Amino acid sequence: MEGASVVETGETGEREEGASTMEQAAQATVQPMAKYKLVFLGDQSVGKTSIITRFMYDKFDSTYQATIGIDFLSKTMYLEDRTVRLQLWDTAGQERFRSLIPSYIRDSSVAVVVYDVTSQTSFANTVRWIKDVRAERDSDVIMVLVGNKTDLSEKRQVTVEEGEAKAKELGVMFIETSAKGGVNIKALFRKIASSLPGMESVSISRAKNLVDVKLEPNMQGGGAPPAAACSC
Repeated sequence: MEGASVVETGETGEREEGASTMEQAAQATVQPMAKYKLVFLGDQSVGKTSIITRFMYDKFDSTYQATIGIDFLSKTMYLEDRTVRLQLWDTAGQERFRSLIPSYIRDSSVAVVVYDVTSQTSFANTVRWIKDVRAERDSDVIMVLVGNKTDLSEKRQVTVEEGEAKAKELGVMFIETSAKGGVNIKALFRKIASSLPGMESVSISRAKNLVDVKLEPNMQGGGAPPAAACSC
């Protein structure tokens, strides 16, 4: 299910009815938009949905609701001279949904493994999540280890150094975020964007030129995140 659709502009926009034959022919030559599947993994309540919601809507909901099964949203972005669609798959962290997740990992381009910096347990369990990704995708996937909830500094149990060391040990990228404060959320997706296939030569500094396209939620009631969203 797609929680939000995207209004695209410019050359990649939808053609209005009555477009001329010349316009149609020109649009027919446009290369198909590259699509990349990003799957978000991690224990329950670490903030996977909140990271996605902050990125998609620039909002944070302090009311916690566990994700049920799998949620799907998409966002179109400009990267350098390309337009790409990021397909964001938000997975449930509860054990009872564990059997569903491998099928969503299988054809993913990026795996984002999230832990809560105030929970040593969620941090320790990232090894298991990353092992699951390796089992399905081997090394043919971009992986990012994300330490979320840095705004709860007084409750922190996992240091930045521990996170960095774990990421280095597992051979994945690393970043800390605060979905509540909006800290490093854009930086996370810039880091991912700079590592997408075909973007290897683009530096992170150049990838900062990402331009978000206006979103139009594919649901009634405006731009609120899906009802099944975890807002931790």
